[in-house]
Amino acid sequence: MVLDECIETPAPREKAQAALERTTEWAKRARNYFQDRAQQNGELAQWQFGIVQGATFADLRRESARQLLEIDFPGYAVGGLAVGEPHEMTCEMTAGVTALLPREKPRYLMGLGRPEQIADYVALGIDMMDCVLPTRAARHACVYTSEGRVLIKNARYAQDQRPLEPNCACSVCRRYTRAYLRHLFAAGEPTAAILATHHNVHFYLDLMRQIREAIEFGNLVKFSSGVRARYAAGPA
Repeated sequence: MVLDECIETPAPREKAQAALERTTEWAKRARNYFQDRAQQNGELAQWQFGIVQGATFADLRRESARQLLEIDFPGYAVGGLAVGEPHEMTCEMTAGVTALLPREKPRYLMGLGRPEQIADYVALGIDMMDCVLPTRAARHACVYTSEGRVLIKNARYAQDQRPLEPNCACSVCRRYTRAYLRHLFAAGEPTAAILATHHNVHFYLDLMRQIREAIEFGNLVKFSSGVRARYAAGPA
């Protein structure tokens, strides 16, 4: 990833414009250096991504994308959209950018995805996402299931002998109960966060598998609506 300037939301247009220009300048320098090194070494060690900025100004986002396209990167990232703006604004800015970025190159949305939002971003043309949420939530005893978030430290799970997710194939759900995981958290045992993280990462990978399947069968919109409905009620 090239170096970019990610600013807060909301931000004045002048600051967003300056950040865009600085990001493009850094992208040019990074691309030139990367290509020079590749030529010296005789091979490309890895792909390099440019990062679209522009805050919540649609025209600045489009201009940033156009400038990066002129530099010609193997892949493109959409940055600066995990800094406080609502989900609807994130989708609007993302849609405006992905419409310009080439479909044959990977498009990466940085720092996002809640389970109930991931399918929305995929529908907008995003190929990759990253987010600390599966691990951060796990450290705070929040696990993800097909029915929504579960706060496993709640007293209601003290005697619950079910796995976190009845149909989950991860090693945690195959071996441990909700009651046992709650006990580990209550006892301050570090293993609790490790097990919850393992499950959450597995849940995310399986969610992406289901999204690919929904795309194949042409029902991504229906799938996305179902996930949002299950997560709308909040954690249990």
